[in-house]
Amino acid sequence: MGEEKKAPIGVWPTVKPFVNGGASGMLATCVIQPIDMVKVRIQLGQGSAAQVTKNMLKEEGLGAFYKGLSAGLLRQATYTTARLGSFRILTNKAIEANDGKPLPLYQKALCGLTAGAIGATVGSPADLALIRMQADATLPAAQRRNYTNAFHALYRIVTDEGVLALWKGAGPTVVRAMALNMGMLASYDQSVEFFKDNLGFGEAATVIGASSVSGFFAAACSLPFDYVKTQIQKMQPDAEGKYPYTGSLDCAAKTLKSGGPFKLYTGFPVYCVRIAPHVMMTWIFLNQIQKLEKSYGL
Repeated sequence: MGEEKKAPIGVWPTVKPFVNGGASGMLATCVIQPIDMVKVRIQLGQGSAAQVTKNMLKEEGLGAFYKGLSAGLLRQATYTTARLGSFRILTNKAIEANDGKPLPLYQKALCGLTAGAIGATVGSPADLALIRMQADATLPAAQRRNYTNAFHALYRIVTDEGVLALWKGAGPTVVRAMALNMGMLASYDQSVEFFKDNLGFGEAATVIGASSVSGFFAAACSLPFDYVKTQIQKMQPDAEGKYPYTGSLDCAAKTLKSGGPFKLYTGFPVYCVRIAPHVMMTWIFLNQIQKLEKSYGL
């Protein structure tokens, strides 16, 4: 009887990292969405965090902070599900190849880079829909796309621009995800070892402390790529049908020329405040989900 009950669970260990990763990312997004909305508006040149928040409340109401939530949730259901699930599979395989020994930092970083690329490729369409929905209110009325939700955005993009348009800006999206996941995952593992082994922190304090460090490095590594990605995805053609940038490298070069390297870190405080709590809550939710599964013997 006991053996028969355990047999169906054989598939679960493979599926579990993907399910847990997506669920924890979606829960974190529900909390972080308003900060993410302010971050995008800052990058689009609408002023400081205080100015953007004040103007949004005055002109658009509280609901504006959750504009694009459906796309944000869809993004987590694709991107985070793929990246965290892939990372766990890759690290497990690497540990097996390493005779069960803990992985060195560079191998964890490589796993993070690969998982980030996989997740970003899967989640790029939802990411494009999210950026466009968040930026729509900043455009002149005649240029607004007026997407009602994430699925409407995806349908309109395919209908108006073709299927391949869903991966518009996918290059910088993938590069950004690789940088973010390298910073997030590698620094998290190292911080966990430091807080637990060197400082003797308990589980909760270790997760919170390591997540904070992880969030900072994720933000520092990824913001320049995030800035370029946002500029590429939201650009509009001029009267002659020409776009302001020919690609990611052109956008980065023109940004460096006009504003210097710090221009790529526009909105870093808000971006860091957004990334760090999202990383923290993702790890915390993941921790709680895993505890709940263990309590039910899953």
